[in-house]
Amino acid sequence: MGGPGDPPEGTPEGTPGGGGGSEDEYRSVVFDESFVRAARLQEFSAQERITDHAPAVRRTPTLRRGLTRQAAVLVVLIVIAFGTAIYMGVRSPYRTAPVARHTEPLRMTVIPLAPAGKVPGSDSVSELYEHSPAARFRTAADGIRLPAARRTAHFSDGQVVTALTTAKDYLVDSSLDPDVLTGGAVRTVRTLVDPQQLDQFDQSFAKPVVDGRHAATGWLVRFDPAQTLLADDHIRVQGTLHFAEADANTLEVTSDHTFVYALRPTTDSGSTEASLFTVRRELHFRFDRDDLRNHQAELLVSYVQAGPLACSADSAEHLHPLLAGQTAKKDGPAGTDPYATGAATALCGALAPSAQPSV
Repeated sequence: MGGPGDPPEGTPEGTPGGGGGSEDEYRSVVFDESFVRAARLQEFSAQERITDHAPAVRRTPTLRRGLTRQAAVLVVLIVIAFGTAIYMGVRSPYRTAPVARHTEPLRMTVIPLAPAGKVPGSDSVSELYEHSPAARFRTAADGIRLPAARRTAHFSDGQVVTALTTAKDYLVDSSLDPDVLTGGAVRTVRTLVDPQQLDQFDQSFAKPVVDGRHAATGWLVRFDPAQTLLADDHIRVQGTLHFAEADANTLEVTSDHTFVYALRPTTDSGSTEASLFTVRRELHFRFDRDDLRNHQAELLVSYVQAGPLACSADSAEHLHPLLAGQTAKKDGPAGTDPYATGAATALCGALAPSAQPSV
């Protein structure tokens, strides 16, 4: 067994001086094999050998910490694949359709106003207007004036203006267009209606009924062309428009306008005198961001008062005005059956004498 200074594998063979003083003489400079294997060797370069201040030993570079090149490439590929998936998902034409918006049906009320006596008439339309409460009303679209638009908490100035102009366009097309008033075209009005209300709109004209949902006269003003003609296209109008933000995604516009029409009977009736017919329309519009973008509106409420009309007249499809010289029958409004579900209550009002021209 070797002494404390012997190598682990014993004394190497062939070493000079097998023991005694020779061993002690070289013990400080002889290294065992395990020490040599563990030693880090470095051959000096030529530059190092001729440079006095060069370090005696240069450490070999150790491996860099962090990701290897393969791992870095793999990370980059994963990021690219993930980004491509997101991009294709956004651009894909097969995206899931958005959740359908809830659109309420239009609720409508049409109230005929019966005159107390004969309907006044005149050959002069201007005379009728001058002697009526509509003398100072503006003419046609000029009477539908927009309020000053200002931004709301969630809608810009431009979006508010779009809502107001769409409401005005609806009023103009549904109350002032001669083709619409004479019972003809409805397409210009239909294009302004929210698509989810088009079924109700179409049914109102295909099968109009007084049920508070499907009267054509709840959507627009129209007269029976077999009985009534426009005596003047310059319809008198006065009213107001107001807007408000209902919530973060909805703007609402309310309109309240009085329209005064000069009418004559058809030529085969034997009379040529003109008379005035008054329609007050209160409409409640609602706009979401799709409606604003598409220049369309959802109609929530339509409240109409019109006269002179007979209380018993069926006003679902057309308005049937009482013309110059005619009187309302003493028959009251149409009967209401309280046992019939879904039917609207028959309503009728009296037209105040002050609402008629004094001629």
